[in-house]
Amino acid sequence: MSIEKNQQIKTSLHPRNKNRERYDISALISVNPELANYTKPNKYGVDSVDFSNPAAVKILNKSLLNYYYNIKYWEFSDKNLCPPIPGRADYIHHIADLLSENNFGVIPIGNKITCFDIGVGASCIYPIIGVTEYNWNFIGSDIDPKSVESANNIVNCNSSLKNKIECRLQKNQKHIFYGIIGREDKIDLSICNPPFHSSVEDAQKGTRRKVKNLSGKDAINPTLNFAGISNELIYEGGEYKFIHNMIRESKKFAKNFYWFSTLVSKQSNLKGIYKSLEKSEAKQVRTKPMGTGNKSTRIVAWTFLSKEEQKEWTKTRWGGTESI
Repeated sequence: MSIEKNQQIKTSLHPRNKNRERYDISALISVNPELANYTKPNKYGVDSVDFSNPAAVKILNKSLLNYYYNIKYWEFSDKNLCPPIPGRADYIHHIADLLSENNFGVIPIGNKITCFDIGVGASCIYPIIGVTEYNWNFIGSDIDPKSVESANNIVNCNSSLKNKIECRLQKNQKHIFYGIIGREDKIDLSICNPPFHSSVEDAQKGTRRKVKNLSGKDAINPTLNFAGISNELIYEGGEYKFIHNMIRESKKFAKNFYWFSTLVSKQSNLKGIYKSLEKSEAKQVRTKPMGTGNKSTRIVAWTFLSKEEQKEWTKTRWGGTESI
């Protein structure tokens, strides 16, 4: 197994990320006037949004999707996780770069590229960015019927997303690929933002810490600034256990996928993840650093395809695709 860690101490938003610069609040208000109700000058006298307020965060991200991605409808329950658009876009851009490394340095785009989003969520955010940026096709799975319904509703209400994204219900919460991916399916890459916390108590501690960092105030029962219901945030055993289960099951679909990938938020989990991948006999493992604000994370990707199988895959599936 070849492990290429590519670790860096400091990272920043991807060069192709549309939100590398400071938010243009006036431009965002022009497409979503409601944002003005949640905007006020910060201590430097610059218009800003209160990031400790879940309602403000959701309105800001709706505005970003409208202004930069031409997504006019993005509605889902306030109980669900509201994803920060810049960070989600970074994952898509970095994973696109990974594909380019196997395609003579050019990113394959268009209908022949299919991505599987594990835990698509009510917001359908990764498929939205993948479709609008690279015109890929997506399969999204989720264990929550309401999230699948919400994601499908977003797809159906935006013409640019129709016939590009299919959201499927995972009926067995113990499975990740089984029940969603068929034996004959060919998927170019999978993405996953796994549940981070191992328990409700663990999630509450993290929330209190985050709220204090954003507002400077202690809160006994804080509200998540990005919201989120339990199955989006909590998994028995946390991120570590989820990813290990994902690796074990991915082995059974070794020839159905070119690349598997997941976000890994805790650096301390990497050593165990690498050991699990070695035990599963992954042929190649890549680690790509990411970071937004004060938070650093990374993508770990792996493939079970040999070099010869990789070449045949790109020739057969990507040979006739558009690229950038």
